[in-house]
This record gives sequence, structure tokens and C-alpha cells, in this order.
Amino acid sequence: MFEIKTTQHVLAVNDLKKIEAYFIDRLGFSIRFRVDGWSFASLGSFHVMLGHCPDEMPARDTNDHSYFAYVNCEGIDDLYRTYQARGVDIFQLLSDKPWGMREFGVATPEGHRIMFGEEIE
Repeated sequence: MFEIKTTQHVLAVNDLKKIEAYFIDRLGFSIRFRVDGWSFASLGSFHVMLGHCPDEMPARDTNDHSYFAYVNCEGIDDLYRTYQARGVDIFQLLSDKPWGMREFGVATPEGHRIMFGEEIE
């Protein structure tokens, strides 16, 4: 039987040290390991692979293509407050949506965007 256990998102970043620090210090990720030009970070079962690509276009320049993940979670209000306190760039405020989700959006310094959502019961 087929089952998806987790996903890993691959992100090209211009400044690996800066973006890795943002994922750790602001978003609460931990580093699983590093290898030449790559940092593998996780927040629970949400995994990212940050690849150093100094000559690539920053994600912010791709406009709406900079969205790379929608993370379904529990405790979204707590996460939102934590991110506010840490100075995370919240580009979409926490709100209830007509599709049954309570959600908000964050952006990294290079413009990669992540949506966090919790089902409204």
C-alpha cells in the first residue's frame, strides 16, 4: 500500500548562512546535517533542503511562484504568536478562510513563502 510519510522541500538560496540562521532562529527549525553547500533543516516532520546557489534569482523575484509549502498543523495560534515575538516576516495575517482553514503566511529574507494552516472545527 502506498503511503506518503513526509516531504522535503528543496530551496535554492543565495546566502546559505543567513537563510539557515533564519530557519533556526526565527522559524524554529533544527539542522539535521550539513554537507558541501547544503543544510538539511526540520521543524517536526516539515523538512527543507537549503542549497547554496549564489547566482540564482532570489525567490522574491518570482512573485507568486515563491510559495513552496502549505503546512497543515495544530496549535496555529501559538505558532503565530511565537513567530510574531521572533520578528518573522508575516506577509499574511492569521485569519479564518472560507475553505475551512485558519492560516497565515511567512516569508524568508530571500522571499520564499510558506503558508501554515489548521483546520477549523
